[in-house]
Amino acid sequence: MAATHVPGKNQGVIMLYALSTCPWCRKTRQFLNDQGVEYSYIDVDQTRGQEREDTLNEVRKYNPALSFPVLVVNGKAIVGFKEDEIREALKGAPAKG
Repeated sequence: MAATHVPGKNQGVIMLYALSTCPWCRKTRQFLNDQGVEYSYIDVDQTRGQEREDTLNEVRKYNPALSFPVLVVNGKAIVGFKEDEIREALKGAPAKG
């Protein structure tokens, strides 16, 4: 899976599975940018072939319904744009570096 890396403050492993056309996905990405945290993301609808299958299988582990966005913060999945839950997960994440 070819994820895009966004540099920032290391709060552990943060991965966003999104759709390029999804307004809630854009809000989640903007929120992470505003928080200044390091994260990676994949726009699942921009993937093709085996990469898409592999990515969807990864997302299903966290959210079998395959709704987006799916934000994984150090193994904890947050489905949808839930600002309070994201803040809480980031607060509990160990800052590194």
